[in-house]
Amino acid sequence: MANHYEILGVSKQASGAEIKQAYVRLVKERHPDRFLDPKEKEEGQDFLKDLTAAFNTLSGDRSRRDYDASLEKPRVTAPEEMAAAAYLQGLKALEARAYHEAVELLRTATLHAPEDARCRAALGLALSKNPHWVREAIQETERASLLDPRSAAYQVQLAELFLGQNLKLRARKAAEAALLLDPRDERAPRILAETE
Repeated sequence: MANHYEILGVSKQASGAEIKQAYVRLVKERHPDRFLDPKEKEEGQDFLKDLTAAFNTLSGDRSRRDYDASLEKPRVTAPEEMAAAAYLQGLKALEARAYHEAVELLRTATLHAPEDARCRAALGLALSKNPHWVREAIQETERASLLDPRSAAYQVQLAELFLGQNLKLRARKAAEAALLLDPRDERAPRILAETE
């Protein structure tokens, strides 16, 4: 749900008169009757509903106080949203080579979205940056490849991890699986060559 102050384009400190002026101006600018295109007209109707709700809430002293109090309360976030946010932050930390931070963020992502192969693969990649965590990196990457068995990228990542541990037979199998899934993959043939 959009913030009422943002809809009206006013600050939280706006007076009642400023709120009313903003409402009147926006009704004139965005009223659905101003549009001929059906899609624009429908968008205008939706906006007018939100605008009216915002004005009605903020124009009364009590309803405005209650609304302001509700903005101060902590929000409960859905696990999927928490996982998505942690995943994106984890990727940024990984890119910035902040590996410990990336691992913690990606662990949070997998905690809230245990069936998301992307989160598992990213966690595997972050874990692989520390030699003490390679075993767990392999486990997370294997989980990712089980969750999304059609991903050549996860097989290649797994093959690279196996090769790094000198597990050439396992690296070869993962690289072959990657080539079956995506014959154009450029990393898999290099891994196969290194396992001979």
